[in-house]
Amino acid sequence: MAASRRLSQLTSTLTPSSPTTMTAIQPADQLPWNPNCEQFPSRKELIPLPGAPEGAAWVWGKDDSLGRVNLLTPQRVKAAATEIQTGEMIRLDLPVDVPAVPSFDRETFQHKIKPLTPGLAYDDIYVMNTQSGTQWDGLRHVAHFKSRCFYNGVTQADIEGPSCNHRNGMHHWAQHGIAGRAVLLDYRHYATTHNIHYDPNSSHAISFADLQACGTSQGLDIRPVSQGGDIKPGDMLLVRSGFVENYHGLSAEAWRAAATRGHDDQCWAGVKQEDAMVDWLHDCYFAAVAGDSPTFECWPAVEGRGLIHQEILALWGMPLGEMFDLERLAKRCRELGKWTFFLTSAPANVPGGVGSHPNATAIL
Repeated sequence: MAASRRLSQLTSTLTPSSPTTMTAIQPADQLPWNPNCEQFPSRKELIPLPGAPEGAAWVWGKDDSLGRVNLLTPQRVKAAATEIQTGEMIRLDLPVDVPAVPSFDRETFQHKIKPLTPGLAYDDIYVMNTQSGTQWDGLRHVAHFKSRCFYNGVTQADIEGPSCNHRNGMHHWAQHGIAGRAVLLDYRHYATTHNIHYDPNSSHAISFADLQACGTSQGLDIRPVSQGGDIKPGDMLLVRSGFVENYHGLSAEAWRAAATRGHDDQCWAGVKQEDAMVDWLHDCYFAAVAGDSPTFECWPAVEGRGLIHQEILALWGMPLGEMFDLERLAKRCRELGKWTFFLTSAPANVPGGVGSHPNATAIL
């Protein structure tokens, strides 16, 4: 009887997708989850977890510090390599001294050359805030506001003080590696060609409906494959809002004025804080998301809805990238008529690190 029950449980996790293949479905209550499954529970199907805030998807094990990076399995990385067609490599990091004046009162990058033997040998010395330019926000960057918990139950005591440790540190992503299939939604080009005019240095909110329309214009159905769309679990999402294009078009004085606005006066375009957007970002099971603006989501948040940072980082454990340079990539994707590609990123191997330059490259 026990063997029969076990066989029944096993077969219940498999749903036929064709006469000759089976698609593994991850039950919400079967912990820890198997990252190689092809279909995962929707946000509405998540079960409450003891000691976790509502909506937490701390499902990869009690000691996990990878979060959604778990989805970047060897099988998915190998499959994603088929996206490489031309072999062109496009770097997605801005130069480390861009922007010249960081927003939110963050420190400016400093570079000093140290002579070892003048004329023969030199070293570099960097002073940087990893949040001042192109960046991954790590799992120590933002907590769930109400519970004050970071991903997988990490608290302030884990990050600073006499009991601090390396849980959720950037080195976990660095040692695992970030590589796989990525998709670009060029909202800026869609808006420009559809008579939607906005300043990227304003709080223009890009809704889920906007991204759907953008995707359709690119020949993409941005629903998850489980709903008949083109987005696969473990994909990485890039959204171009036009921030980098706009930055390069501003005078130094105009940029300084925008960047040095008070914290409460900062305004940036980005994805809209709405249930439809949060459901989509969750249910697609992206391994990471990134944009070209300083905040990914619109800033300040739309009235009545808190920042999505807390869901993305604290509840789901998903890498969140900001100020990625998507200009050359968008142009080339448009020329090729292809919006998916292989993406690789090598975060800094800093034990306990909060954030990192992504050192990201798209390979077409």
